[in-house]
Amino acid sequence: MLNVGIVGASGYTGSELVRLLVTHPEDVKITCITSESYAGQPISKLHPNLRGLLDLNFENLNPEKVAEKSDIVFLALPHKTSMAYVPKFFGLGVKIIDFSADYRLKDVKLYEKWYQEHTNPELISHAVYGLPEIHREEIKLTSLVAVPGCYPTGAILAILPALKSDVADSEGIIIDSKSGISGAGKSPTEVTHFPNRYDNFVAYNVGSHRHIPEIEQELGNVIGKKLTVCFVPHLVPMCRGILTTAYLKLKKNISTKELLSIYAEQYKNEPFVVVLDEGELPQTQSVRGSNFCHIGVKVVERNNLAIVMSAIDNLTKGASSQAMQCMNIIAGFDETAGLLTPGLMP
Repeated sequence: MLNVGIVGASGYTGSELVRLLVTHPEDVKITCITSESYAGQPISKLHPNLRGLLDLNFENLNPEKVAEKSDIVFLALPHKTSMAYVPKFFGLGVKIIDFSADYRLKDVKLYEKWYQEHTNPELISHAVYGLPEIHREEIKLTSLVAVPGCYPTGAILAILPALKSDVADSEGIIIDSKSGISGAGKSPTEVTHFPNRYDNFVAYNVGSHRHIPEIEQELGNVIGKKLTVCFVPHLVPMCRGILTTAYLKLKKNISTKELLSIYAEQYKNEPFVVVLDEGELPQTQSVRGSNFCHIGVKVVERNNLAIVMSAIDNLTKGASSQAMQCMNIIAGFDETAGLLTPGLMP
């Protein structure tokens, strides 16, 4: 039996993780769920969709008590909050799958430039960036997984094959992403409040979003040199999903069919990356609620550009189901266990 604890189970990503784990086909048991706001209340009161599937009350976070009950602990906590608890769980000998950005970036100075002071830099070297399509073998051996951000997941998977095959230039990469409002978290703000988002479409953090260094780090590692990207995120009036469009300057003349064959070869053994046929384009509803990433490719010969589009669900492949995929790898389960549910079409 694999015992798991979920710290921060009342938020969107925490509750999505519970939803996925309660039907896991292997012997996985959720032993504790924490929430400072809802301690003492049953999870079904906050999340009625889980009624009859999990009979647990939220607890206050006590690392020693959580560790006693858990082989793996998921931390669905905000940035900075997470780094206060990762060292405690690490010292208690449990494996950690962390949803925050606190251990994603290998350069602590880079983290502090984009986020805040890092109070636990000594554990950064122990962390593995939790994108299985790149780091599967390292994930198997680690005790600390840093789950990627939602935007970087879609962007990296879209761009990686074109750079790795050296058909696209690493300079001048432009990434345009549209996300559902749930990516901003559960607590409403002026930006995410329904009346301000309904029937409205807005860009934000143009060229300065915190996910930029993740994208640059991972793609730079693929080609063995530093690169910079221009990234523009947008909020669209839908609940969940991310559609990313990347614009890449081609180094040589290549057809859409030829570029698609490169993508198909790169992802032929990846169970959750679907490269669409020529003429097909990804859409968010096709992957909603799933762990799949759909990718479409188009070469615009008159501009010498490759346009690559990816669609993921920001709450699942962009967070919770990707975390469970990492858990499956660590535990030695079939990587796809509990994750082959298709997207929720209307």
